[in-house]
Amino acid sequence: MAYSKFTLAQALETFGLITDDTQDLFPAVEPVEPSELLRATLAQNTATARRIATEKARSELIVAPILMEVYQRNQPEIGFFSGVDFTVDDKQGLSGVCDFLFTRSREHSVIVAPVFAVVEAKKEDLKPGLGQCIAELVAARLFNERKGTTVPALYGVVTTGTNWQFIKLVGQTVYLDREERYLNGARQILGILFQIVRGS
Repeated sequence: MAYSKFTLAQALETFGLITDDTQDLFPAVEPVEPSELLRATLAQNTATARRIATEKARSELIVAPILMEVYQRNQPEIGFFSGVDFTVDDKQGLSGVCDFLFTRSREHSVIVAPVFAVVEAKKEDLKPGLGQCIAELVAARLFNERKGTTVPALYGVVTTGTNWQFIKLVGQTVYLDREERYLNGARQILGILFQIVRGS
């Protein structure tokens, strides 16, 4: 089974996880102003992505520009990868391609531990992406452990570009952010992503 085959129920059962959706994971997030370039890009691209209405269009036209802004404003302290094979353990179904992932490494050519966040872009409905994202977080934790590093909390995002659902994996608990975030609150989405990549 590849990441994309996991439903939420399958991911929880397979990896012995439980969920908690009662918490606001980012109650005191400091909003971050988008750059003029990002503001213009989103203004141009969002309507087109909605009209095309494919996962690829949303990923390329909305999600990637936001994540590139996060990367560019926080490098060289983090690594950023797009569309990479992240096969960690075939037997557990922890195999396949991640849409996007971040590492706390200055190495930008290959994935180096620790991986601390993964992002999955979806066509329209967030729920089918939750199982996939959770499986990728489990894989990231295993990858880090095998490389001799640990990250207390791993973060995931499932997004349609316009809707963003943040996830945190700590121990055997998957925290699903109580608040769904929306693109018209781009300052808040950037603030959350900055908080995650800076480990604060």
